[in-house]
Amino acid sequence: MPHPLLRWSASLLAALLVACGTVESLKPGMPRAEVLSRWGQPTRVVPLTQGERLQYSFQPMGQEVVMVDIDAAGRVLQARQVLNENDFARIPLDGSWTQADIDREFGPPGYVGAVGRWDGPVWTYRWRGGMVDQMFYVYFDPAGRVRRTEIGMDPRQFRDRR
Repeated sequence: MPHPLLRWSASLLAALLVACGTVESLKPGMPRAEVLSRWGQPTRVVPLTQGERLQYSFQPMGQEVVMVDIDAAGRVLQARQVLNENDFARIPLDGSWTQADIDREFGPPGYVGAVGRWDGPVWTYRWRGGMVDQMFYVYFDPAGRVRRTEIGMDPRQFRDRR
């Protein structure tokens, strides 16, 4: 796992790059080289059956993860911000998804931790739900399979309210 300061710096850099472009600026058919010139190097490149996915994660401090799917010819198929309730709802809780599936669909988590009375890791993502800063939690069993998800409030928004 990278040093927290390095991850934070990467998040800040990625946020600055997004300020120069929006997901809407990434149109289907756009060449991969143009995506890279607008958005810079992705956080990660994930192989797909018919191409690749460029992941631009703004975790741990940001609230977006942008996925850009590129076809075998090197052109954008789709680009979307995946930290939202519709994408979270796609996650089955029957154990059929693993950590690799969550990583492919949502990128690296902002934080990996544990909670009492749960015997497995919990991955956490910051996101913006409507007008509220929120956290999305993915609970894995000891075998690394998704068994539970949960949405909660981001405690950062309450820091200065005491």
